[in-house]
Amino acid sequence: MDIPFAITLDVGSSKANKTGSWRTERAVYTDRMPPCNNACPAGENIQAWLFEAEEGGDGYERAWRKMMEENPFPAVMGRVCYHPCETSCNRAQLDEAVGINSVERFIGDEAIRQGWRVSVDVPPTGRRVLVVGAGPSGLSAAYHLARRGYAVTIREAGPMAGGMMRFGIPQYRLPRDVLDAEVQRILDLGVTLELDAKVTDLMAEIKQGSYDAVFLAVGAQLGKRAYIPAGSAAHVIDAVSMLRDLEEGERPLLGRRVAIYGGGNTAMDAARTAKRLGAAEAIVVYRRTRDRMPAHESELREAEEEGVLFKWLTTITQAEEGTLTVEKMELDESGFPQPTGELEELQADSLVLALGQETDLSLLDNVPDLEVEDGVVRVDAYMMTGHPGIFAGGDMVPYERSVTVGIGHGKKAARNIDAWFSGVVPEPRVKHELADFSTLNTWYYADAPRVHRPQLEMVRRQSTFDEVLQGLDESNALYEARRCMSCGNCFSCDNCFGVCPDNAVLKIGKPGEKYLIDLDYCKGCGLCVAECPSGAIQMVPEDI
Repeated sequence: MDIPFAITLDVGSSKANKTGSWRTERAVYTDRMPPCNNACPAGENIQAWLFEAEEGGDGYERAWRKMMEENPFPAVMGRVCYHPCETSCNRAQLDEAVGINSVERFIGDEAIRQGWRVSVDVPPTGRRVLVVGAGPSGLSAAYHLARRGYAVTIREAGPMAGGMMRFGIPQYRLPRDVLDAEVQRILDLGVTLELDAKVTDLMAEIKQGSYDAVFLAVGAQLGKRAYIPAGSAAHVIDAVSMLRDLEEGERPLLGRRVAIYGGGNTAMDAARTAKRLGAAEAIVVYRRTRDRMPAHESELREAEEEGVLFKWLTTITQAEEGTLTVEKMELDESGFPQPTGELEELQADSLVLALGQETDLSLLDNVPDLEVEDGVVRVDAYMMTGHPGIFAGGDMVPYERSVTVGIGHGKKAARNIDAWFSGVVPEPRVKHELADFSTLNTWYYADAPRVHRPQLEMVRRQSTFDEVLQGLDESNALYEARRCMSCGNCFSCDNCFGVCPDNAVLKIGKPGEKYLIDLDYCKGCGLCVAECPSGAIQMVPEDI
């Protein structure tokens, strides 16, 4: 009599037969690109530092050090970044995105409170690099260059470091003690900062200082002007100058009724600042509709909460003392505003122009082979201009203008300057396949509604420059970190180990190699793939 196959196995064993011979596909552990990492302009490994932060305690410092590998401004970025990482977060399709930005702020603030420091752990290269501009891009480049052993000198035209972080972002969004602490941490690496030291002739500066390379990070700190006929008594100023004067201790006299012309984030900052300076009415005049406004939604919403008014589909044609003449607009089929000829008067004691910013590029007049087009400097894929050894980034190159983008440019430029000195062309970084929502098994994740940061009470928001958006406490920051689903990357949950019917998944426990699949016994059933919460396993044909 034939004995059934199942009972011929040794007692307690599921490996009497090497079932791997049945297989046409095999399971492979993989690292997919988390959407948060993919969306970060500064190139942070967000998932990696959230993983450390989930441990709490010493994990916060490990998370901070992981952040600092890419971005020297976690406390600043936890306040002013518009967090595209959260817009891309897969968790948003379950409930709400992980509060990545709020956790980053908590950890950045904790680092300042604890006095955590980074160090230079490589010998000096003997090379000197000049950085022009102490804004986010220049400071980021200086940080990454210093940690690579370069002697870095920053020349800044203004009286303080920070660039548009200091002179373009009001204190109610970014307290200056936070900015100062993170700038000082960079200087403590041995970076030399020269203030009130405007560079007017770059080639002469390079020769005089015997610099081996240059990174240009001159911010866009000149307000664009628009031709608006104005009477001699009309009070017209630009938003950039207004915010700069305020930072330097000079309170602009705006009057009780202030009009702000523009639709970007600077317009929102100018309008909210006007309210804090005592304006009874701050009205933003914008020639398109709300849905076409370039300002971020959070800025617009907070401005509305603070009583800022908006006049849509309107342009300003004349400014006189106490009065503006405005014209109603209408959008054509392409969405471009067209004049209607319908005029009206708007009462305003002052007009603040917030129509964008430009960069002063006069220092480049004598630089050969360097191309300027439409007010920005042309650079190649390695951030280098047409002149060998001169790199550029931030607001002065043709990319999106934001603090986060500038920080990313500084890091990229530092890496490419280092490669240029070595004569090695950096290999393009190959990104892993994106871990989109379809790769996850989200039923394993518990319901966990997001914790939102509290805001300052409205009375103080409208009358002081105290910080509006408050931070999370430790328990809430820990909770938010643990909401991360580790998209596309193994977090050692043991599901694969537990569900494998052939005991083919082995626990290794080594860093970077947590599990191993025994191919003698894996029959390619795909159960581990189906049950992996984070989509960190995939099936591949056996012949690969």
